[in-house]
Amino acid sequence: MVINIGIDEKRAREIYQEMNLQVRQDYSQEALKIADSRVAEFENRLMPKMESVEGALEAFTDPSFQLLLVEAQKTAASTEREADYDLLSELLIHRFQKGENRIIRAGISRAVEIVDEISDDALLGLTTSHAVATFVPVTGDIHQGLDAIDELFGKIFCGQLPIGNEWLDHLDILDAIRINSFGNLKKLQEHYPEIMKGYVNVGIKKNTENYINAKELITRNGLPEDVLVDHVLNTSFSRLNIFDKNQIDSLVIKQQIPHATEKNFVHIPLSEEQKDALKSIYDLYNDDETIKQQNVVSFMEEWDKRPNLKNLREWWDNISTSFQLTSVGKVLAHSNAQRCDKNLPPFN
Repeated sequence: MVINIGIDEKRAREIYQEMNLQVRQDYSQEALKIADSRVAEFENRLMPKMESVEGALEAFTDPSFQLLLVEAQKTAASTEREADYDLLSELLIHRFQKGENRIIRAGISRAVEIVDEISDDALLGLTTSHAVATFVPVTGDIHQGLDAIDELFGKIFCGQLPIGNEWLDHLDILDAIRINSFGNLKKLQEHYPEIMKGYVNVGIKKNTENYINAKELITRNGLPEDVLVDHVLNTSFSRLNIFDKNQIDSLVIKQQIPHATEKNFVHIPLSEEQKDALKSIYDLYNDDETIKQQNVVSFMEEWDKRPNLKNLREWWDNISTSFQLTSVGKVLAHSNAQRCDKNLPPFN
């Protein structure tokens, strides 16, 4: 009987050094000292991250991963920017997590090649653009949601956001974006209210028949009373405490365990009847477009009260060229965003 005991960090580091032998042959004696120092720093950033992800060290036995590791070592040896070692580490983690997807795998391989070529401001612009398109709050509370987005961009904004079009040309050359000759980017006042409809939709006017019906649906289906809250953008209305109707199917009820000595809670998925009840309440919303646009204006006023979001809006709304991120740009931007905020979800 053969027992596979896997690979430990010691063996992973040995493989790392074996791969590095190929890289060292490419440098003169004068450059070797600098290259060795940079590759060693990359190793010290990479290994703890790989060890912290279950099963990731096994990737060092994969021939295709070893080839990518060699390319990452070459890039590490070529760059003087310390943040690049963390960025390369995140890319290799993504390679382990999403390596079965050939499209993502190709994007990661190209991203590893250009880490040392992309400028600071272009990387910041790319990461910010990806964050705008990808990350939304999970809370239904409008103030908490805006605070969460503001905090995220505060972590991402580690330098001056790029201006003009030079950074876009730079990213296009590196295959991180595709510039569109036609069309314009949506202004943030259009983009965020569209992807977080639950924040700006009109809701149900208080003390109306629809409001009474909504309350009855909540009671009849055993839903928490605070699922229907005052609409902070228009206090004459109430709204479900969610950021989007599509969120209903994934909602859970937070319930305290009875007789527990401490405040322990369990999360109970909604029943199909409860989901249907919430969707029925959503269907009771007033659809007055004029009131909704007033909510959008109020929403953006709240947006501009937060310094990072105000900065984001001023920058984004002045981009004059439309563009799309490629698979290379998306994985590079997501890796950099995770470098800035460890709590972000994995790249999908």
